[in-house]
Amino acid sequence: MKKRNLILIIVAAVVVVAAALTAWFLSRPTFKQDYHIEDTSTITRVFLADKENGEVTLERQSDSSWSVDGKYYASQPMIDLLLETLHDMRIRQQVNKNAIPTAIKDIAAHSIKVEVYQEVPFINWFGGHLKLFPREKLTATYFVGRETQDMMASFMYRKGDDVPYIIHIPGFRGFLTPRFVTDPLKWRSHSIVDLNVREIERVELEIPQMPEESFAVQREGEGFYLELLKDHRRADGFDTARVAQMLSSFTYLNFDEFAAIVPNTFPDSCVRGEPRAILRVTDTAGHNSELRTYIKYNNPDDMKAIPDQKMYETFDLNRLYAILNQRDTVLIQYYTFDNILQPASYFLGAEKSIFAQ
Repeated sequence: MKKRNLILIIVAAVVVVAAALTAWFLSRPTFKQDYHIEDTSTITRVFLADKENGEVTLERQSDSSWSVDGKYYASQPMIDLLLETLHDMRIRQQVNKNAIPTAIKDIAAHSIKVEVYQEVPFINWFGGHLKLFPREKLTATYFVGRETQDMMASFMYRKGDDVPYIIHIPGFRGFLTPRFVTDPLKWRSHSIVDLNVREIERVELEIPQMPEESFAVQREGEGFYLELLKDHRRADGFDTARVAQMLSSFTYLNFDEFAAIVPNTFPDSCVRGEPRAILRVTDTAGHNSELRTYIKYNNPDDMKAIPDQKMYETFDLNRLYAILNQRDTVLIQYYTFDNILQPASYFLGAEKSIFAQ
């Protein structure tokens, strides 16, 4: 009887192992058909590196946001485009047999390496109905080469394949290589603050050259009051509509670009002096953001002597420099900040001014 039970246990174990192995082999991707990532929601991390030592690691966070190199918030539109590309890319055709050596050589010299990590279950049985023991795993490594001659696809080689392929996105007119960016700065979020009015505790605007125009808007219960910073007194009779318009400007408030990646910018010489204005925002959770603004000149030499009659030829009329949280030098648009960088007198009824900007 005991011998029979032992045999039954052994047979059952063999059946379970056989079923597990069969399910595992059946679940393995068929390279020629499944070149893309079907379920991008399981992607936990993407590592990109080029041949010029550029590299970046993008990682999904517990709140579904993404980080850049574990330090900065990632740009969600950039992340969305990358995930969309990994999901939508398809094989257009295999590289011509005679061209394979040339394609492999070119990919080896000029490609961008893309490692995709996903959360996958150690056990995945019954067509995905039973998933156990999730873990992060490197599931695909692509080497993204240059564009095809018609500029409508990119050469790619995936680790594990025998040959490279020509990859495109059906219906998209263009090649895919520019979507795989290795510069960490280009992946970073451009957000300054993203607060609705209910989340704002205090907004402070300091204008060093005109301290009498410096002010703060402070929450008080469900409302706000305006404080003049020079003597710390409340201002009576401020324009509530203008203050409300200013406070509503902090939803999706972004800067334009990092100055470091914009050609023909000279931030070092422009941000050495006194800032034009200092904007500080505190939310109801106690988090602070600071933005110091500086005039952007069309030529750094113009800072030495600026004839008044040529002011409009000297200043950049669209953008100005800013230092965000004493760390990043960025470019912001006058248009975006038009309702924010205004002196106290504007919120007390005067006309708009560009002095704070």
